[in-house]
Amino acid sequence: MSIQFDNSYARLPDRFFARQAPDPVTKPSLISVNRPVAELLGLDADWLASPDGLAILAGNRLADGSDPIATVYAGHQFGSWNPQLGDGRAVLLGEVIGGDNQRYDLQLKGSGQTPYSRMGDGRSPLGPVLREYLISEAMAALGVPTSRSLAAVTTGEPVYREEALPGAILARVARSHIRIGTVQFFAARDDQAALQLLVDHVLQRHYPDAANDPNPGLALLDSVMRAQAELVVHWQMIGFIHGVMNTDNMLLSGETVDYGPCAFMDTYDPETVFSSIDHGGRYAYRNQPGIAHWNLACLAQALVPIIDKNPEAAVEHAKAALDKFPQYFHEANIQGLRAKLGLLTAQDDDASMAQEFLDLLHEEQADFTLAFRRLAEVAGPEPELSVRDLFDFSPAFNAWLEAWRTRCASEGSSDRQATMLNTNPAIIPRNHLVEAMIQAASENADYSHFKSLHQALANPYSLEKIDPAFVLPPRPDQIVRQTFCGT
Repeated sequence: MSIQFDNSYARLPDRFFARQAPDPVTKPSLISVNRPVAELLGLDADWLASPDGLAILAGNRLADGSDPIATVYAGHQFGSWNPQLGDGRAVLLGEVIGGDNQRYDLQLKGSGQTPYSRMGDGRSPLGPVLREYLISEAMAALGVPTSRSLAAVTTGEPVYREEALPGAILARVARSHIRIGTVQFFAARDDQAALQLLVDHVLQRHYPDAANDPNPGLALLDSVMRAQAELVVHWQMIGFIHGVMNTDNMLLSGETVDYGPCAFMDTYDPETVFSSIDHGGRYAYRNQPGIAHWNLACLAQALVPIIDKNPEAAVEHAKAALDKFPQYFHEANIQGLRAKLGLLTAQDDDASMAQEFLDLLHEEQADFTLAFRRLAEVAGPEPELSVRDLFDFSPAFNAWLEAWRTRCASEGSSDRQATMLNTNPAIIPRNHLVEAMIQAASENADYSHFKSLHQALANPYSLEKIDPAFVLPPRPDQIVRQTFCGT
């Protein structure tokens, strides 16, 4: 078996990356191969699980055609500028054309030091690898644009953080790993030739319909704004909080990446923050749309030399483009809320109706996921499999529910409930379940929790044959208040 690589990014000039092979590990062991992702890439999952495949997934051997690199970028981290970052514990093995004719990066995360490791060891503990594998695949099942997980392996070596932890490597797949910070890196160096190459590469790779636009810089900015607006709306609709929306963690492709201290809300509160390093709540749930706009302003600033040779004209063009983002977000957001509420037509009071429901959730300290799921259930005949025993609406919702039912009745539709049940998930990667899974794997090498939770999350809209524990919100003693990145 071979991997058919076609490495377009590695054909860019050397200043885009450092050539870097993964560091071998002593005793790799397979945790999981993700068969659907393997099939997407045209790879044999059984071969990946074999000793030959395991050697590649662990970084102990390079597949023919691999051209491993660590990419360089910059970024604003919690608003502070860092002029050089890069893949500090990841190596891009190469690119593969999938069965859908899309180009995908195949990257090993936790594969050893690179020139960009910034005093780190380049390795990853087991916990963050399992978290990213599980949550990225759950996001894919929820219809969110995201990086994917091909495989996870243990290294047989300890990783030292506050204590010695088992090490692991994630084989990650994404349509690319090109970030807002990648553009910022070359702009900060006034490398206009590299900027132009990068803009052309991204347009051809991700936005081919805009590749021949007379102003490539503005075309890229507009395309990324639309993709980011839709992405953040996806997050908001499922109560997902990324946790580190730095410009170096936001992909130009519009996919979610870098699942460090990410988490899902249980009780609805727009001020919710989980990340242990987000002391000021910069990346709270409520703030994610505004931060996306802020990040895009950084992208626009970096693109100024490409937008127009006249800096003043370029800035005016960039500002006019950025002013469109709130509308892009609003249109995608109201469309997402209408779908969650089962509203089939657009009316002027839709936003206020949705906000009233969210305000009630906040006041009643209701579970975000179960409340929307229960709303789907009451949109028609009581379904056989229901979350009613876990959540039902208190009398405080009566007036809103009456107005909502009146609105629904005025629109008709016999399939509203079925559509809503396929829009509002019953199962999400609840934080207490994820933490329990990590603890079992890290302390006892017990992967049964990982496998059962992964299986349940593969079909988040169905309650059939699902352990009720995967649907339950946490007990008070199970509530996770902080999440941590693995660096």
